[in-house]
Amino acid sequence: MYSMSIVIEAVLNGVLTGSIYALIALGLTLVYGVLHIINFSHGAILAASMFLVLSLNQHFNLDPYIQLPIIVPALFIVGYVIQRFLIGPGSHGRDENILIITLGLSIVIENVLLAIFRSDVRSLSSDYSFDVFEFGPFIFSQARVFGLFASVLTAALLWVFLAKTNTGKAIRAVSKEKLGASLVGINVKHIYAVTFGIGCACLAVSASLLLPTFYVYPSIGSAFVLVAFTVVVLGGMGSIVGALVGGIFIGIVESLCGLFLGESLGQIGIFITFILVLLFKPTGFFGAKA
Repeated sequence: MYSMSIVIEAVLNGVLTGSIYALIALGLTLVYGVLHIINFSHGAILAASMFLVLSLNQHFNLDPYIQLPIIVPALFIVGYVIQRFLIGPGSHGRDENILIITLGLSIVIENVLLAIFRSDVRSLSSDYSFDVFEFGPFIFSQARVFGLFASVLTAALLWVFLAKTNTGKAIRAVSKEKLGASLVGINVKHIYAVTFGIGCACLAVSASLLLPTFYVYPSIGSAFVLVAFTVVVLGGMGSIVGALVGGIFIGIVESLCGLFLGESLGQIGIFITFILVLLFKPTGFFGAKA
């Protein structure tokens, strides 16, 4: 039987890991909340973002955190262009077409990454990759502590943006009633593209926070997006607060399962939680009924 201090440390480390899951889920839940579709290319775009961070570090010696002012706007523009000029026109207003396009986009991105970077597992070494904070008997990865604060800050900024800015209010209006929003002069196609761009920008932040402590390979996004989808369902589709709370909850579940069942079975608790939520509370913690 493990001592209480070990269990508490596992819970706290789960909070740190869960904050990264929450950040990845933020973009996914925002896109669902406005476009009402699941973006199957989410994981592939995350993998591409991680390779971008890795490449900038290797070729220009840029620290992952220093890269944020570069890659966040870059990924926003990429997301905007993809939605405005590929997904939007190609869907012809049909949700099932959007699902097929994003799935195809995911396959294309992963294969391009595979052609460029091969299947090798790569990592980024920084001065703080293995640094830790000591708090009494507990030891925490410095990079993951930074990730926790960055995730909470990103979620808070996104909430303020949606609540206080004109563009944010337009996004909320489109998510509630697309036809009504268009009748009052809101450019729905532009708002769709902005939303998709913001989702990709969240992935850029996630990539910068992941690289100091995670490996990267062309299909890594698939593993993260499965967890992120569970977070979105748990927190409630379209809920930013739900994504943050759900991510932290899932991180704790994974950490405790890894402690008691072994590292290889750590994620079994995530998918058991997913099934239970679908059975007993399909709207999630903060989701609204249709």
